[in-house]
Amino acid sequence: MNRKPAGIILSAGESRRMGRDKALLEYRRTTFLGRIIAVLEPRVEPLVVVLGHHAEAIRQAVPSGPRVVVNTNYQAGMLTSLQTGIRELPCDTEAALFTLVDHPAVAEETVELLIGEWAKARPLIAIPRRGVRRGHPVIVNRQVLDEILALGPESSAKDVIRSHRDRTLFVDVDDAGVLCDIDLPEQYERLR
Repeated sequence: MNRKPAGIILSAGESRRMGRDKALLEYRRTTFLGRIIAVLEPRVEPLVVVLGHHAEAIRQAVPSGPRVVVNTNYQAGMLTSLQTGIRELPCDTEAALFTLVDHPAVAEETVELLIGEWAKARPLIAIPRRGVRRGHPVIVNRQVLDEILALGPESSAKDVIRSHRDRTLFVDVDDAGVLCDIDLPEQYERLR
Protein backbone atom coordinates (compact mmCIF):
# COMPACT_ATOMS: atom_id res chain seq x y z
CA MET A 1 0.00 0.00 0.00
CA ASN A 2 1.39 3.40 -0.93
CA ARG A 3 -1.07 5.76 0.73
CA LYS A 4 -0.02 9.04 2.26
CA PRO A 5 -0.47 9.54 5.97
CA ALA A 6 -3.03 12.08 7.09
CA GLY A 7 -1.73 15.31 8.59
CA ILE A 8 -2.72 17.26 11.69
CA ILE A 9 -1.42 20.72 12.57
CA LEU A 10 -2.09 21.73 16.16
CA SER A 11 -2.69 25.48 16.33
CA ALA A 12 -5.20 25.92 19.15
CA GLY A 13 -3.09 27.29 22.00
CA GLU A 14 -3.15 30.74 23.52
CA SER A 15 0.51 31.61 22.75
CA ARG A 16 0.74 33.26 26.19
CA ARG A 17 4.54 33.29 26.37
CA MET A 18 4.81 34.74 22.86
CA GLY A 19 2.21 37.42 23.59
CA ARG A 20 0.56 37.04 20.16
CA ASP A 21 -0.77 34.22 18.00
CA LYS A 22 2.14 32.07 16.84
CA ALA A 23 0.12 30.81 13.88
CA LEU A 24 0.15 34.31 12.40
CA LEU A 25 3.81 35.19 12.99
CA GLU A 26 5.63 36.07 9.78
CA TYR A 27 8.11 33.54 8.48
CA ARG A 28 9.62 33.08 5.01
CA ARG A 29 7.15 35.42 3.27
CA THR A 30 4.17 33.72 4.89
CA THR A 31 3.12 32.82 8.45
CA PHE A 32 4.11 29.95 10.71
CA LEU A 33 0.83 28.24 9.84
CA GLY A 34 1.15 29.06 6.13
CA ARG A 35 4.66 27.61 6.01
CA ILE A 36 3.65 24.36 7.71
CA ILE A 37 0.63 23.98 5.44
CA ALA A 38 2.85 24.53 2.37
CA VAL A 39 5.30 21.87 3.55
CA LEU A 40 2.69 19.28 4.54
CA GLU A 41 -0.19 19.69 2.09
CA PRO A 42 1.46 17.95 -0.90
CA ARG A 43 2.68 15.11 1.32
CA VAL A 44 -0.33 14.20 3.48
CA GLU A 45 -3.99 13.49 2.81
CA PRO A 46 -6.17 14.89 4.25
CA LEU A 47 -4.60 17.80 6.14
CA VAL A 48 -6.48 18.94 9.25
CA VAL A 49 -5.74 22.22 11.05
CA VAL A 50 -6.95 22.35 14.65
CA LEU A 51 -7.72 25.85 15.91
CA GLY A 52 -8.90 27.08 19.30
CA HIS A 53 -7.85 30.44 20.72
CA HIS A 54 -8.69 33.24 18.25
CA ALA A 55 -10.00 30.59 15.85
CA GLU A 56 -11.87 32.94 13.56
CA ALA A 57 -8.93 35.31 13.08
CA ILE A 58 -6.57 32.42 12.34
CA ARG A 59 -9.09 30.68 10.07
CA GLN A 60 -8.84 33.69 7.74
CA ALA A 61 -5.18 32.80 7.15
CA VAL A 62 -5.87 29.18 6.19
CA PRO A 63 -6.03 28.53 2.43
CA SER A 64 -8.93 26.53 1.00
CA GLY A 65 -7.20 23.11 0.93
CA PRO A 66 -6.89 21.97 4.55
CA ARG A 67 -9.87 20.96 6.64
CA VAL A 68 -10.25 23.33 9.61
CA VAL A 69 -11.74 22.19 12.91
CA VAL A 70 -12.13 24.19 16.11
CA ASN A 71 -11.36 22.64 19.49
CA THR A 72 -13.77 24.44 21.79
CA ASN A 73 -12.05 22.76 24.75
CA TYR A 74 -8.52 23.95 23.83
CA GLN A 75 -7.92 25.40 27.31
CA ALA A 76 -7.94 21.84 28.68
CA GLY A 77 -4.62 21.22 26.93
CA MET A 78 -2.90 19.99 23.80
CA LEU A 79 -4.25 16.45 24.14
CA THR A 80 -7.79 17.71 23.49
CA SER A 81 -6.59 19.40 20.30
CA LEU A 82 -4.87 16.26 19.07
CA GLN A 83 -7.98 14.22 19.86
CA THR A 84 -10.12 16.78 18.00
CA GLY A 85 -7.86 16.46 14.96
CA ILE A 86 -7.89 12.65 15.07
CA ARG A 87 -11.71 12.62 15.19
CA GLU A 88 -11.75 14.61 11.92
CA LEU A 89 -9.78 11.95 10.04
CA PRO A 90 -11.52 9.42 7.79
CA CYS A 91 -12.15 6.12 9.60
CA ASP A 92 -9.85 4.28 7.17
CA THR A 93 -6.86 6.49 8.00
CA GLU A 94 -3.82 4.23 8.30
CA ALA A 95 -1.54 6.76 10.00
CA ALA A 96 -1.28 10.45 10.76
CA LEU A 97 1.61 12.88 10.88
CA PHE A 98 1.16 15.58 13.47
CA THR A 99 3.07 18.71 14.27
CA LEU A 100 2.76 21.91 16.23
CA VAL A 101 2.34 25.38 14.76
CA ASP A 102 5.39 26.60 16.67
CA HIS A 103 7.69 24.29 14.65
CA PRO A 104 7.72 26.14 11.28
CA ALA A 105 11.34 25.52 10.29
CA VAL A 106 11.17 21.81 9.38
CA ALA A 107 12.54 21.28 5.86
CA GLU A 108 10.40 19.72 3.13
CA GLU A 109 13.12 17.11 2.59
CA THR A 110 12.89 16.09 6.24
CA VAL A 111 9.14 15.51 5.97
CA GLU A 112 9.69 13.50 2.77
CA LEU A 113 12.41 11.41 4.44
CA LEU A 114 10.26 10.76 7.53
CA ILE A 115 7.26 9.71 5.44
CA GLY A 116 9.47 7.59 3.17
CA GLU A 117 11.05 5.73 6.08
CA TRP A 118 7.64 5.25 7.70
CA ALA A 119 6.25 3.88 4.42
CA LYS A 120 9.09 1.34 4.14
CA ALA A 121 9.11 0.08 7.74
CA ARG A 122 5.48 0.69 8.82
CA PRO A 123 6.36 1.14 12.51
CA LEU A 124 3.75 2.12 15.08
CA ILE A 125 5.52 5.47 15.43
CA ALA A 126 8.13 7.37 13.41
CA ILE A 127 9.98 10.29 14.98
CA PRO A 128 12.73 12.49 13.51
CA ARG A 129 15.87 12.64 15.61
CA ARG A 130 18.76 15.09 15.44
CA GLY A 131 21.64 13.79 17.49
CA VAL A 132 20.01 12.33 20.59
CA ARG A 133 17.05 14.72 20.61
CA ARG A 134 13.65 13.78 19.22
CA GLY A 135 11.58 16.34 17.35
CA HIS A 136 8.56 17.02 15.19
CA PRO A 137 6.65 16.07 13.12
CA VAL A 138 5.68 12.64 14.43
CA ILE A 139 3.88 9.88 12.51
CA VAL A 140 1.67 7.44 14.41
CA ASN A 141 -0.33 4.52 13.02
CA ARG A 142 -4.03 3.75 13.53
CA GLN A 143 -3.48 1.70 16.69
CA VAL A 144 -1.68 4.64 18.32
CA LEU A 145 -4.31 7.11 17.09
CA ASP A 146 -6.98 5.00 18.77
CA GLU A 147 -4.95 4.80 21.98
CA ILE A 148 -4.57 8.59 22.00
CA LEU A 149 -8.32 8.99 21.49
CA ALA A 150 -8.93 6.77 24.53
CA LEU A 151 -6.73 8.86 26.86
CA GLY A 152 -8.29 10.75 29.74
CA PRO A 153 -7.54 14.39 30.56
CA GLU A 154 -4.82 13.49 33.07
CA SER A 155 -2.76 11.76 30.36
CA SER A 156 -0.65 12.90 27.45
CA ALA A 157 0.09 11.58 23.97
CA LYS A 158 3.70 11.29 25.16
CA ASP A 159 2.54 8.53 27.53
CA VAL A 160 1.31 6.46 24.59
CA ILE A 161 4.41 7.18 22.52
CA ARG A 162 6.70 6.17 25.40
CA SER A 163 4.78 2.91 25.86
CA HIS A 164 5.68 1.90 22.29
CA ARG A 165 9.36 2.80 22.32
CA ASP A 166 10.27 -0.71 21.13
CA ARG A 167 8.10 -0.23 18.03
CA THR A 168 9.23 3.32 17.29
CA LEU A 169 11.39 4.15 14.28
CA PHE A 170 13.80 7.02 14.94
CA VAL A 171 14.75 8.70 11.67
CA ASP A 172 18.09 10.49 11.95
CA VAL A 173 18.04 13.87 10.23
CA ASP A 174 20.40 16.80 9.84
CA ASP A 175 17.65 19.40 10.22
CA ALA A 176 17.66 21.72 13.22
CA GLY A 177 14.07 22.59 12.29
CA VAL A 178 12.77 19.39 13.90
CA LEU A 179 13.90 20.79 17.26
CA CYS A 180 13.07 24.44 16.59
CA ASP A 181 10.21 25.14 19.02
CA ILE A 182 9.35 28.84 19.04
CA ASP A 183 7.64 29.87 22.28
CA LEU A 184 9.26 33.19 23.24
CA PRO A 185 9.73 36.52 21.42
CA GLU A 186 13.53 36.18 21.61
CA GLN A 187 13.36 32.72 19.99
CA TYR A 188 11.26 34.20 17.21
CA GLU A 189 13.76 37.01 16.67
CA ARG A 190 16.61 34.48 16.34
CA LEU A 191 14.56 32.44 13.84
CA ARG A 192 13.85 35.42 11.62
